[in-house]
Amino acid sequence: MQNVIDTANHIVAYAAKAARVQVIAAYPITPQTSIVERIAELVESGELNAEYIRVESEHSAMSACMGAAAGGVRTFTATSSHGLVLMHEALHWASGSRLPIVMPVVNRALGPGWNIWADFTDSMSQRDTGWIQFYCAENQEVFDTIIQVYKLCENERVLLPAMVCLEGFILSHTYMPVEIPDQEKIDDFLPPYKPKWFLDVNKPISHANIVSPEWYMEFRYMIQEAMENAKQLIPEIDKEYGKYFGFEHGGLIDKYKCEDADLILLTMGTIGSEAKIAVDNLRKEGLKVGTARVRVFRPFPREEIRKLAENAQMFAVIDRGISFGMEGFLAEETKASLSNQKDQPLIAGFIAGLGGRDVTFKTIEKIAKKSSEWMRAGKVGKETVWVDLRK
Repeated sequence: MQNVIDTANHIVAYAAKAARVQVIAAYPITPQTSIVERIAELVESGELNAEYIRVESEHSAMSACMGAAAGGVRTFTATSSHGLVLMHEALHWASGSRLPIVMPVVNRALGPGWNIWADFTDSMSQRDTGWIQFYCAENQEVFDTIIQVYKLCENERVLLPAMVCLEGFILSHTYMPVEIPDQEKIDDFLPPYKPKWFLDVNKPISHANIVSPEWYMEFRYMIQEAMENAKQLIPEIDKEYGKYFGFEHGGLIDKYKCEDADLILLTMGTIGSEAKIAVDNLRKEGLKVGTARVRVFRPFPREEIRKLAENAQMFAVIDRGISFGMEGFLAEETKASLSNQKDQPLIAGFIAGLGGRDVTFKTIEKIAKKSSEWMRAGKVGKETVWVDLRK
């Protein structure tokens, strides 16, 4: 076991090395750039035996990964913000082709106005592309999730690509202690990728060709089925990883003091870490508050949300992103998950932290106290609240 103190971006690079990726397609974009820079150093020094492809755009990066993955090798790229949305067409192609590509996404707001700080709107705008989506809260989880996700995506019941999302600067450039397991143990947990099929000039096949209306729906159904399989496998892989290395992260949802909570703060990413501090403080004041951090947005853990709702009186959902014309992404999905349930709790949505604005435990405590007032009144005062909005 190696103990390091480093940024989440560099930890991503070490995870790619530990996963023994074979092809990396690289294009820089702030705040992701130091991921592919560090990987370039690892390849140049011989620490990582892989092909490093410098491409002319993010669209080309994903195209190179798709070609490599179709050739039967473990592939990697990373991106952020406008780079991610430039990939949009290729993201559909990757999932439709059932290619197990893993891509860390360093979350950054979309412009204009131009902004290089954290916001989930970039990855959320790609939520319907058929990619599995993880959201991490700290650097250790970033490393562990990348290793776990390769095992997940390469499972023959899944064979889908995945994003591992981490917030720009909040994690990407922040130093934290991380334990990196011995390579031999990682190799035991994540053996070499053995594809069931791959493109071979000596054994030509037709792949991702035109599909007529008679069969197109079945191909889409199989992607949905793979997402449901992933939902079953994610908690199992997380527990298996914990037995190997001592770190578990909650499977689909990381829960904290939810067992007896009347009010549950529903969050994603680093806001989930701050919410735990807020919960501890609010408990001292006598408020029965818990928090649940959604780690996996696709496939969405609606069954887990429904279990949380069985005893809770209210959800306060905090979103670092906005679906314009509707509300926060997580609030929207939570309401949809509970729409047909009896005695569902009150749900209030809060938009906070867009463009990197700080969301501290004090901010979360204010959200919880306002929500508690509405819970006691039995009615939500406002369905969507923009937190600390400047006038």
